[in-house]
Amino acid sequence: MKPFRIACAAILLACAQGVAAQEPAGDMALPAPVAEAIDGHFLAYQERAHVPGLVWGVVRDGRLVHVGLSGVQDLETETPVNRDSLFRIASMSKAFTALAILKLRDDGLISLDALAETYVPELANWQYPTTDSPRIRVRDLLSHVGGLVTDNPWGDRQQSLSEEAFTEMLEEGVPFSRAPQTAFEYSNFGYALLGRIITNVSGQPYDQYIRNEIMLPLGMDSTGFEVTDAPLAQRALGYRWENEAFSPAAVQPHGVFGAMGGIQTSMNDYARWVSFLLSAWPARDGPELGPVRRSSVRELAHGLNFPRSFTVPRQESDDPCKVPYTYAMGFSVGEDCDFGRMMSHSGGYPGFGSDLMLLPDSGFAIFAFANRTYAAPRGAVRSAGLELAAADLVSGREIPVTDALASTYAIAGAMFEASSIEPGREMLAMNFLLDRSAENWALELTSLAEQSGSCATDGPLTALGALHGEFRWTCERGTMQGRILLSPTNPPAIQGLRLRVTPTE
Repeated sequence: MKPFRIACAAILLACAQGVAAQEPAGDMALPAPVAEAIDGHFLAYQERAHVPGLVWGVVRDGRLVHVGLSGVQDLETETPVNRDSLFRIASMSKAFTALAILKLRDDGLISLDALAETYVPELANWQYPTTDSPRIRVRDLLSHVGGLVTDNPWGDRQQSLSEEAFTEMLEEGVPFSRAPQTAFEYSNFGYALLGRIITNVSGQPYDQYIRNEIMLPLGMDSTGFEVTDAPLAQRALGYRWENEAFSPAAVQPHGVFGAMGGIQTSMNDYARWVSFLLSAWPARDGPELGPVRRSSVRELAHGLNFPRSFTVPRQESDDPCKVPYTYAMGFSVGEDCDFGRMMSHSGGYPGFGSDLMLLPDSGFAIFAFANRTYAAPRGAVRSAGLELAAADLVSGREIPVTDALASTYAIAGAMFEASSIEPGREMLAMNFLLDRSAENWALELTSLAEQSGSCATDGPLTALGALHGEFRWTCERGTMQGRILLSPTNPPAIQGLRLRVTPTE
């Protein structure tokens, strides 16, 4: 087929005309200025990156609260993208593979600390790089510390590798980049190995296991691994932009390496997936409603290896944010200056690009799919998140104050007002007066009262956990800031109390 030499301006006009934001009414809807700003970031990205079709969505607490649709899924027919257009999401598939491994672990069929060769016998004869190299565990493959060489973009072209050919590779052995468990190195081959583990342990081809055990229970009926199983009219076709023209990307059939990047899905289906992931936070009582238990979903965010960092710009600030992060299980996980805990992954593939950012502590997710080679819209996704942060929408969920914390907090206020530990003596942990005598506490509390004057000791208490909180009292001559920490005893008692006065200027 000849390259599509369509004027860029014409495509962008179609993109702009194709934007559609569909939001529910009421409290769940994004404020209109925020939604418009988010759309602007994605449209600007689409223009810069020469993307024929782009879809983006914002999920909040289990609902798709904002949708963006721009451009076409097929340049020849000029069919507009829609919420059911199917895109390949490349390495964003890894999270499905990781969760399938955890589900098999939950069912007692896999141990994460077992050697991978326990489940893939061909690995038993591999030659390791040093005599003191540890043998690869299942856990090492999940977190890319198996010592295998990074294999982008080679791995993207192994998508259709057959099970038989993969077995031959495993029997021959592969060269190592380094000893396992010594450093992070991203490995698509490693996730293909996880796919083989799923196949061998479950007794089903890994794609069927993931579809039957995770996708279909979530209602992801249109999602799968074999592209051509879906109707052509529903598929977004992949393209590359080269020499100022679009060329169609060849469709890669399903194979072994689909476990690392082969999923094809739609906006509507993928929103169900991210809603399920977000529903695992916070930890709580109640029935398990998903195909995998909540604690195992939260385990996807457990960093398992060597911390790194990247620097990103901040909204309306000249100071960049240095984000420490690690690769956990199918996700990079970091502590962001603007978002707090952030789970993310991008996908790059011949003909497609994608990106996801999960903010589990605030219940938000932002994702986008594009049908141009390696067009992962990571910058636009982050910019959309910054718009949410600027509108104060991504603050973390409030931790409830337990009865134990509330009662001991009241005792701390009584001790301050009395300038003595006597009102709370019966609720002090055994270490409290060993660390500082009652007489010294009396002197300290008296000094604090002289600095602050009388204080409203019933100010709000912010829980940092079930047994740990911080507070701020408004006082005559300043502000009293404090922390209270309870002991790991039953009943909990006060093991630590810190008070500090900030005088009024």
